[in-house]
Amino acid sequence: MLSLPSTSSPISRNKYDVFLSFRGEDTRKNFTGHLYDALKSSGIVTFRDDPKLEAGEDIAPELSKAIQQSWCSVIIFSKTYAFSGWCLEELAEIVQQKNANGHKVFPIFYHVDPSDLRNQKEKVEAAFPKHEERYKEDKDKIQKWRNALTEVAKIKGWHLHNGNESEFIGDIVRKISAKLCQTYPIVHDELVGISLPLKELYSKINIGEDDVRIIGICEMGGIGKTTLARVVYTQMSPHFEGKSFLADIREVSNKCGLVSLQKQLLSQILPNECFNFSMLCSEKVLVVLDDVDNVQHLKCLVGRRDWFGLGSRIIVTTRDEHLLRSYGVDDVYNPKTLNPDNALRLFNLKAFHSDTVPKDDFIELSGHVVCYAGGLPLALEVLGSFLCDRDIVQWRSAIERLKEDSNKEILNTLRISFDGLEEKEKNIFLDIACFFNGEKRDFITKVLDGCEFFPDIGIDVLIKKSLIKVSDDNKRLQMHALLQEMGRKIVEEKCVDEPGKRCRLWKERDVHHVLTKNTVTEIIESMIIDNQRESSKMLNLSVNVFSKMKKLRFLRVLCLSNCNDLKYLSNELRFLDWTGYPLKSLPSNFQPDNLIILLLPYSRIEQLWKGNRPLYKLKIISLKGSQNLIKTPDFTTAPYLEVLIMQDCTRLVDETSNQIEMESLETLILSGCSNLARFPEIDGKMEHLKTLDLSGCYKLDLSETAIKEPPSFISQLKNLKVLSFDGCKGPYKLKRNLLSLFKVSQTGRMNFIAPMLPSLSSLRSLTKLKLRGCNLGEGDIPSAISCVSSLAFLDLSVNNFNRIPASLTGLSKLEELSLSRCGLRNMGEGDIPSDISGLSSLRILDLHGNNFTSIGASLARLSNLQRLGVCNCSELESLPVLLARKTSDWKHNRSYFIAINSYRLAENMSAITLLKTHIKAFENSRKRLDVVIPGSEIPEWFSQQRGGSVIEIPLPFNIQNDRQWIGVAVCCIFGDDDGSEIKVIGGPAYIHSTYSGQSSSDGSVFQVKNSRRVDFNFIDFDRRPIKKDHLLLRYFSREVFYPLSLKDNWETKNLSLEMSFQSAKRYPSVNVKKCGVRIMYEKDLEDIKEVQCHTTQSSPNFEHIHHHSTENDGSAGSTSFVKRKRDIDEETEEEGPKPKRLQNIFNFITGRSGKKQ
Repeated sequence: MLSLPSTSSPISRNKYDVFLSFRGEDTRKNFTGHLYDALKSSGIVTFRDDPKLEAGEDIAPELSKAIQQSWCSVIIFSKTYAFSGWCLEELAEIVQQKNANGHKVFPIFYHVDPSDLRNQKEKVEAAFPKHEERYKEDKDKIQKWRNALTEVAKIKGWHLHNGNESEFIGDIVRKISAKLCQTYPIVHDELVGISLPLKELYSKINIGEDDVRIIGICEMGGIGKTTLARVVYTQMSPHFEGKSFLADIREVSNKCGLVSLQKQLLSQILPNECFNFSMLCSEKVLVVLDDVDNVQHLKCLVGRRDWFGLGSRIIVTTRDEHLLRSYGVDDVYNPKTLNPDNALRLFNLKAFHSDTVPKDDFIELSGHVVCYAGGLPLALEVLGSFLCDRDIVQWRSAIERLKEDSNKEILNTLRISFDGLEEKEKNIFLDIACFFNGEKRDFITKVLDGCEFFPDIGIDVLIKKSLIKVSDDNKRLQMHALLQEMGRKIVEEKCVDEPGKRCRLWKERDVHHVLTKNTVTEIIESMIIDNQRESSKMLNLSVNVFSKMKKLRFLRVLCLSNCNDLKYLSNELRFLDWTGYPLKSLPSNFQPDNLIILLLPYSRIEQLWKGNRPLYKLKIISLKGSQNLIKTPDFTTAPYLEVLIMQDCTRLVDETSNQIEMESLETLILSGCSNLARFPEIDGKMEHLKTLDLSGCYKLDLSETAIKEPPSFISQLKNLKVLSFDGCKGPYKLKRNLLSLFKVSQTGRMNFIAPMLPSLSSLRSLTKLKLRGCNLGEGDIPSAISCVSSLAFLDLSVNNFNRIPASLTGLSKLEELSLSRCGLRNMGEGDIPSDISGLSSLRILDLHGNNFTSIGASLARLSNLQRLGVCNCSELESLPVLLARKTSDWKHNRSYFIAINSYRLAENMSAITLLKTHIKAFENSRKRLDVVIPGSEIPEWFSQQRGGSVIEIPLPFNIQNDRQWIGVAVCCIFGDDDGSEIKVIGGPAYIHSTYSGQSSSDGSVFQVKNSRRVDFNFIDFDRRPIKKDHLLLRYFSREVFYPLSLKDNWETKNLSLEMSFQSAKRYPSVNVKKCGVRIMYEKDLEDIKEVQCHTTQSSPNFEHIHHHSTENDGSAGSTSFVKRKRDIDEETEEEGPKPKRLQNIFNFITGRSGKKQ
């Protein structure tokens, strides 16, 4: 492992840690002397002006140099400090270094009042007349001293009045030690990306406190836990009386036992003492226990905290977080994999002995290796060293071999954690590695629970052992690509030559071999059948293809398939997913006793089976798009069914004969069942139902349901969260029933127009309501809708409203509202509801495709409005600043104004004016702003412009200290698009810092380019056609850059900003033609008056398309401004793996419909 020199090393960035500034006659022989000794004994290299200075040198230049060579200055303000011109000149030099170079300053107010220094009263006031008399010809010097006193006196420091000096000095030393530990330079050029982890770890270690603290470092193998612990150990050692680093504890304890490790620990801390732990209780020690995998290691080597003296720190590295938590450690640090930039740097250092690629031929190949390593330092180092000094042909050969045969050194390191698992935990790990990496945790748990693997505890064990992770939204299970490869390798090693003798098959090549060579055995438990190599070719399966697979638990068929008949399916099946199942029914001898999940989307199924079958374990069934389905199973034998999806089953006519008795049902989707005339009879409570989608059920008449009492249907759905009636235009009865949802009498009692649907006021959990295209008009949404107190999403698009319905203003929790393509014409000052402020939570308002000419300024009373969409508003000419000036708690602190294809607005408003007025109106409350508006030229105001989709500019020196700097504005032109596919615009913004260093191995000079991503954001245009060139104007306030990238240890002399508008992972980018950037200062806003956006300018370029601007506007996805925002805006490059082929059965919740492949 790598190690570092101590802070006193001559190659350290600073010669001294602390410079002491004091008045000698006041404190040299008492307080200052004691403080100096305490700092020195703690390993803090301290300068004070004493006779040890080399003879013959001038004192003043030496002091100035010592200040420049120190990390910080500790200034001891005593009673007569201000009487010394020497001290004041020294103070002025310190302040100059502070302001110019970030020199740290810590004042100590020793029996003086800080306010006397700030206000220059009492003895400070008495001191300056003498200085003014002495330097009456140099008034600037006196003013410089006064300013320095005032500035430093404002800094929070230590104030000693009548306290205990010894305790006071101890506190100072601890705090300075803690600060120093966070700033030690990383001088070894191979320790890439370690600065931030060190800082985060030091904050947990908290060396400044007098307790005994145990800190764990826990993650998967190869991530650099030991390297991190080594660096911390080397840097912190001078601050402790004793130290011990016990490496490879797992391996050593297995070979030599724990007693030998105890002796090693004691001998390192107490080399001349007897081996007795009781001797440690008075010692402040630093102990690192590396690679612990058993709680007995901690019990024998750490024992109790009172084994060690106050201030001791014990650091434990392990792969098992449960071990740490159960022992009761104080905190756990989880290192992360390297980001792509640092990963490439580390690989290049190993492969080329430089942090840059020397030859163009190797750039693409290096990228492949870095992608394969997935940011894991071990893999990057091993592969980089292996490829070092090899030619391009050998590189290509090695990379191709990696696809087939993984590096053993890497996989063997990773396998250590797997080998320590119980058998059921191993099965869970292998199933996830082979089939379920990136899938939803709830889904995986359901499947594995049916296999009796006890996944609730097993998955937790895998998480705690750093073998899998939970996604940021706490929904998906993710496994590092190399851990996944290790798991798959374990399965393949069961029988290298014959795939048919392995229990799990997922590779297309292996499955093809087994099916065509007829080498199927009973060992096979899980299989994925796919045909990606010839995706358009039909895969023919024999009637007995599964006859020998008696133990088959999982089966997925993801390609086009055909078979004349199917004789057998295993009764052990827990999960059956067959897209486009080609037969009219499942095999007659199939007994689905163990079946948990049945997914047969777009199948030719007419009826699953004849008669009743036991479905006591079935939880999810999806027959989505099965257009031949005429009859569903008898669900009375499926009491635990949670999800039932029969979306787009167009031949399904009558379900009233089929009684549904499912208290566990959470999701019922009947959308697109255009011939369904009766709703299924529901017997029993359905309190768990969260999603009900009846969109597109054109013939469904709810008044003819078999439900005798209304409460047995709607009023029982107390947990219903999503309700959709999209496209329900059925003329009178359906409209009457929709209105009955809201009708409430003045006394608060329900007054049904029709008895079939109760008031929506009972649905207090409803958060999402979709009434898109329901032929609703003025007065059809009464104010009683406010009874739906939890409603956060409301889609009323493609209806008939002249203005915003006043009845909506009572929805205080509504966050997203779509009124697109509703024919809105009246949006002026008098047309907006007077109590519009009642929509106090509204963040997103989509008004696209409407016919209003202006928007009243009173709409600005929407106090939390974050996103405003006015795309395809052909008549819109002007608008005030509407986006919220203040906010409650927005996660991304960003505002959006989107006006695609709104050409008349672009004629009457300057894009720059629109941008500046919003920035000024925000008054620094917004960190980011996006504006999209028609335009074909980047304004000249953007002082630096480049062709293409990427622009990089240098940043001014010391920009973070320029108080006039407010942020950065960027602009790009993107081209027209036909809307044939989903496209986005946006990308990452980086701050780069370039500096030179010297290799510790051979003394060679190298250049290092550190990069930090400060933003990563996309805007989704869905399939909306973009008819002419448009401008994206994006503003970042200084707060976006400074906290992340321009502070602490970053070099600020060679900074640059890079903005990229390249494609996202999930969707391609629109064509970006040109980019521009401007660094913004306060003066850039001086010419902006109060918001007056209406002008009389015109542009003939857009006149000929005004009357077309609402045609072909992508109505299939016209609510995308609302519905897909979370998927695009929050996308990050580090996001975990996503499932590639399993159809997400909850797509309807996000408003996306799956399509047959």
